[in-house]
Amino acid sequence: MIPQIVGYLYTAVLIGLALYAVHIVILITLYLWHCRARLPATPAIPRADLPMVTVQIPLRNERYVVKRILAAVAAFDWPRDRLEIQVIDDSDDDTTALARDEVERLQAQGYAITLLHRQHHAGHKAGALAAGLQKARGEYIAIFDADFAPMPDFLQRTVPHLVQNPTLGLVQGRWGHLNAEYSPVTRAQALALDAHFTVEHIARNRAGLLMNFNGTGGVWRRRAIEEAGGWQYDTIAEDLDLSYRAQLAGWKILYLPDVVAPAELPPLVAAFRQQQYRWAKGSIQVLRKSCRAIVSSPRLNLAQKTMALLHLSGYFTQPLILALVLLVVPMVIYSPRLPTLAVALGTLTMLPPLLYVIGQITLYRDWPRRILAYPFLMLLGIGISWNTTLGILDGLLHWGGEFVRTPKFNLQGRQGNWRAAQYHVKLDRALPGEILISVYALVALLLANKLQRTSLLPLSLLYLAGEMLVVWGALQQLHRREDKKEQGR
Repeated sequence: MIPQIVGYLYTAVLIGLALYAVHIVILITLYLWHCRARLPATPAIPRADLPMVTVQIPLRNERYVVKRILAAVAAFDWPRDRLEIQVIDDSDDDTTALARDEVERLQAQGYAITLLHRQHHAGHKAGALAAGLQKARGEYIAIFDADFAPMPDFLQRTVPHLVQNPTLGLVQGRWGHLNAEYSPVTRAQALALDAHFTVEHIARNRAGLLMNFNGTGGVWRRRAIEEAGGWQYDTIAEDLDLSYRAQLAGWKILYLPDVVAPAELPPLVAAFRQQQYRWAKGSIQVLRKSCRAIVSSPRLNLAQKTMALLHLSGYFTQPLILALVLLVVPMVIYSPRLPTLAVALGTLTMLPPLLYVIGQITLYRDWPRRILAYPFLMLLGIGISWNTTLGILDGLLHWGGEFVRTPKFNLQGRQGNWRAAQYHVKLDRALPGEILISVYALVALLLANKLQRTSLLPLSLLYLAGEMLVVWGALQQLHRREDKKEQGR
């Protein structure tokens, strides 16, 4: 009886993963169908007719990158009398002083730039953007996080689309990477983001599916923000929330994969893990908030509704991966006979990695070298499954929450040293669970070897390696913090 139950549970988990694998296969198919479509040409607008644009730069404790983002924005090829720069600062360290010095220097050069320092951080990033919007003079609002370094022609290649097409609410650019080659962690993240910004975004946008604003590297029409209900902070994914509300209200989004805004990738496993917790929690909060509106929307057809719900619930794959990890010991002990369906489902779940291969082939000539980062990305995905599952539960049970920033260190290429920086990632409640799961995976590996379940040995080893990678990353950060305490004594 018990072997049958274990087999049914394992098959049920595979069914869940297969559902999201089908979602990915559909996106890949749509991408291949639309990828050769010609991008819309940038409308030609006389320089004298260019509109007022407000560039918002939300900051919180960004001492290492604040000068870089301000220098990049100041270099925009846009008439100064129609360019307003807002530095919206929620910092409680010396970032504020650094930002003020740069703002004053740019003001002396004739830039219309202001520093808005908030003493109370209500709403976190969403609250900062909302506060800036109240004072903004621009008809169009460009948003860049502090770790970005957009190209000088960014506004020239995005804003004219909004001017020409009154149904457009947002133009989103593609994220590039300033430090993809810095470490295995950054290479793995670049692989995932490239797939998202090539295959997923192009497929959704060109096929008329709902897609998301990525929080930075985009330009909004101010009226679209206001008519969609403005920046709200009952979720911690304010970008995803606003983009869905805007599209449900009838506004369109244009994605331009050839307009690239390079950004810095976090080099720490602990920072990546923390970021994924926030993204998972925020996505599920937006799913809760928007689910009814999506299902009942007269603007959307059944395919659009289904793909939107799969998009917002995508992080549910993480508890399913966790379930596979937890089922490995019962599978080793009872070795149940799996139905033919389970074999077919297992094969289907092997298809999503094509997403990453296609993303690399699309963007880089040296894609065979870059795709070698996939095993590391896979291990990260397994290792953070407990942490991300906690984020999902948090998103299901609570609204809002603290927006925990991901520390940046002014890394470029392989240059820079995060170890000497002041910022660190705090330990959280997920670590004890991750240590226990690592021990559990080790037990599974030893049992599989002892009982000669050779077919389960590779899976047990894979699960153990993923869990240990994330635990090592968290403990590495703890060791670094203790070293800094010793240096300060």
